[in-house]
Amino acid sequence: MVSVTTWNINSVRLRMPIVAKFLKEHAPDVLCLQEIKTEEKHFPFEAFRELGYEHIAVHGQKGYHGVATVSRIPFRDFSKHDWQDNGEARHIGVELLGPGKGMVVENVYVPAGGDIPDREANLKFGQKLDFLERMTRWADAVDRPTLIVGDFNIAPLESDVWNHRQLLKVVSHTPIEVDTLQRFMDAHGWRDIGREQILAPERYYSWWSYRAKDWKTGDRGRRLDHMWASPELAKQVIGHSVLEDARSWEKPSDHVPLTTEFDL
Repeated sequence: MVSVTTWNINSVRLRMPIVAKFLKEHAPDVLCLQEIKTEEKHFPFEAFRELGYEHIAVHGQKGYHGVATVSRIPFRDFSKHDWQDNGEARHIGVELLGPGKGMVVENVYVPAGGDIPDREANLKFGQKLDFLERMTRWADAVDRPTLIVGDFNIAPLESDVWNHRQLLKVVSHTPIEVDTLQRFMDAHGWRDIGREQILAPERYYSWWSYRAKDWKTGDRGRRLDHMWASPELAKQVIGHSVLEDARSWEKPSDHVPLTTEFDL
């Protein structure tokens, strides 16, 4: 069995205590982090190694964005795409060499897209759509058993958000974003593991805003984080979980970890 977790940690150095808590309690084989907000030279390598995660790939930058994959399983660096087309650190891919050998794990942080869902009025929104289109062209050529995970910053289904009607014109749930994400899915025939394990219309969220005083009572969540697999790899999924309790930990991220287990 191989287990993989994805988590937008919103600053790995600030939140290393809860990352350590998670790894001690749940011990996935591979952990993919987004929004690490640090350059590689300042990444907490030693803290991860002390926890048994000796294999580390980092694509970081100062203060913003950044992704990292840490693993108990040996891997090799496999890919590093600039889907943002401006040098931002938003993707890293690795290929597992131990258990699960040959499986590629792609870790991505899709831009949030600003506040106005209009390409002409909001440059960031256009950049987000273009990012996804570049991912789609890449997916057309994927020919390996691949798992792509991360913060996609889109909640595609009605049951992926706390109020479908109210959020239709809010960035992350607009029809144009959902359609663009669907084209990415179709390009490789990706299987949405989360929604194959937690069937719609069951509520399924991975993010709750810091603005909410009591995130649990209000429960105004969205499913912004995803784990998608190549068709053959998806057949080997044996479990998927969402650790909502992590949203209540000390100095939490606004996202929570998602974990998928494979029989490899």
